[in-house]
Amino acid sequence: MDFTRLRLLVELDRLGTMVAVSEVTGMSTSAVSKHFAVLEKEARVPLIVPDGRRVRLTPAGRRLAEHAVDILARVEQAQAEFDGEGEPVGRVDLVMYTSAAPVVLPALRRLREDHPGIDIRLTEHESDQALTLLQDGGADLGIVYQYSILPRDFPGTLSVHPVGTEGLLLAQPSADGDSRTLTRRKLREFSDASWIASPFRGDEEALIRRMCADAGFIPRIAHRIDNLRLFEDLVAARSGVGVVPRLTAETRRGVAHAPLGEVGGARQVYLAGRTGTWAWRPIRLVARYLHESATGILDDVPPLDLE
Repeated sequence: MDFTRLRLLVELDRLGTMVAVSEVTGMSTSAVSKHFAVLEKEARVPLIVPDGRRVRLTPAGRRLAEHAVDILARVEQAQAEFDGEGEPVGRVDLVMYTSAAPVVLPALRRLREDHPGIDIRLTEHESDQALTLLQDGGADLGIVYQYSILPRDFPGTLSVHPVGTEGLLLAQPSADGDSRTLTRRKLREFSDASWIASPFRGDEEALIRRMCADAGFIPRIAHRIDNLRLFEDLVAARSGVGVVPRLTAETRRGVAHAPLGEVGGARQVYLAGRTGTWAWRPIRLVARYLHESATGILDDVPPLDLE
């Protein structure tokens, strides 16, 4: 049903005459009458009956007018939200990788305080699965990454916006290593080491193989571990070495962390969403809060341009 005709019905219920409706709407009485005739065809029941020189609403007409008041109020509320007026309201499904928590959680706390009408639902996935989820409509917004020496081909149906970079570290037994930036010569000292890679992040293993190949050897992937504590325990026990992002590295006895530097590059972090979704105010606000949270946590945070 047309919103204009519903508004006319509400005005007729309020004012009682076609002439009065004509005056407040600026339409001629014949135009108002034609709108009501169309509305009755759409409703498939009589809505107006003559009452002397006036008209009155039938019971069906009064009931439709009651519905119209609620419908039009909701339309006006929605329009105000999209016009940037009033408090933003809506659900945003956000997909994130685990170690993005230092960026995501502070942003969610601030959003809950500033905009309680935005309902954020979190799903945890690595970036490959997150990108698939975004394409399929299972998530509205994602925080994803790529390794600088292993760039991704982001799907054309998604638009991505950089939010910063995160350094990568080589976790090694402190008795065998130091915290100086890694060089290829230093990396070759681990050519006989047992390497640790995640069983769930294929790009992590690809990164290890790529940087070791550039240093002139093939790494022996001996352990496939995703639990960070177990990972660090293995390193401290001198049973393996591996790559960790800076935000997840823990300071503990027996483990030394050396920045990968140019040998392994950095993790580049992005906000990703389906093309066209950025116009919705709740999604734009979530994106901006995540970007603000990244400042001071990630490196090389650029301005966020969602246009």
